[in-house]
Amino acid sequence: MSAETGARRVDGEHPRTEMIVDPRFLPVADRFFKMFRDTRNGGGALAAYLHGEPVLDIWAGWASRDKRWTHDTVALSFSTGKGVASTVLHRLAERGLVDYDEPVATYWPEFGAAGKESITVRELMSHRAGLHRARGLVPGRFGLLDSDAVASALAAASPDPRRLAGPGYHAVTYGNLVAEIAIRVTGLSFTELVEQEIAGPLGLREFWFHVPQDERHRIARVFPRLNPTPAPWAVTGTVLSRLPGLRGVAEAGMAEGFDELARSPAAHDAVMPGWNGVFTARALARMYGALANGGELDGARLLKEETLEQVLEVQTRRRDYVLGIRPNWRLGYHPGWVALREQPLQSIGHFGFGGSGAFADPETGLSIAFVTNRLGSVTPISDMRFPRLGAAGVVVARRAA
Repeated sequence: MSAETGARRVDGEHPRTEMIVDPRFLPVADRFFKMFRDTRNGGGALAAYLHGEPVLDIWAGWASRDKRWTHDTVALSFSTGKGVASTVLHRLAERGLVDYDEPVATYWPEFGAAGKESITVRELMSHRAGLHRARGLVPGRFGLLDSDAVASALAAASPDPRRLAGPGYHAVTYGNLVAEIAIRVTGLSFTELVEQEIAGPLGLREFWFHVPQDERHRIARVFPRLNPTPAPWAVTGTVLSRLPGLRGVAEAGMAEGFDELARSPAAHDAVMPGWNGVFTARALARMYGALANGGELDGARLLKEETLEQVLEVQTRRRDYVLGIRPNWRLGYHPGWVALREQPLQSIGHFGFGGSGAFADPETGLSIAFVTNRLGSVTPISDMRFPRLGAAGVVVARRAA
């Protein structure tokens, strides 16, 4: 490991094989390395930018029982990918292809069925479309892999009436909804759009929903099982769907066979931007590094400053009927929740099921991202590993300001 100032940049075409640790971020690195002491802890990677410069790029632990995590290991990061998908749509909005306050049906006519004709892009991106249900949405244990079938089912679905009282986290369906709008207004596949709008400008390839076949050997093995109880997944989902306080979670995130699907190689054959994104921490930190730096990084402008102003604006402060909390949704992001009394209230990002996450804090110029193959708690968004790492990073960034 080399201790460096942030002056040396990550080369997008040839990723570094040595680690980066800015001396100011040594406490953050120490916390990270203590997390991966044996194979039971799996592995992970942590990366950060400060004012557009890389200050952390580190990794540790095991990608599988007999394989160490290396500089080019990638990980399935679940809902962390929602932030990437949202950034794609913001890029299209900047060019006038999408208007946040237009009905979704303007771009996707079939969407106007079943009373959804007035639902806007803004409402959809802040989880107020009432289309949170993944459970029973499409038939078959691996039905969610058919993105066309999922899009058709969502277009035909009736919105949940609770949408009128507050947001309901679209845990699985959000990515399909955003991707379909993007596809309709461009005529390109979502894989092409991610390459064109995110990976290409940032010079890093590892923004994958459909993972190229020749890159799959790099994917860390996810463990343990997703099921939060000893009972079979189907039984657990059925029971939770009947409990008033947990019904929304079961509807949104416990589709039939999803526990098997998330661990199957078939998950990398499809484009499901709400949950099947595969990334390096380096790539995520670079994307959010631009958002923390006025929308620009290394001379590449990802978003205009006026777009960032809209992106940072809280869209709803109401209680989310799926999560049971007030996430204060932005346009496709939530704040970077960290284990601090003084939260980074102007931050934007997205955490993922089981522990991964990334966010940008424009107030300090910090972006930070964490990916792991060791699933932590079974909460719908994350566990405490990344909130603690993020907190340590924010503390350093505030001192450096």
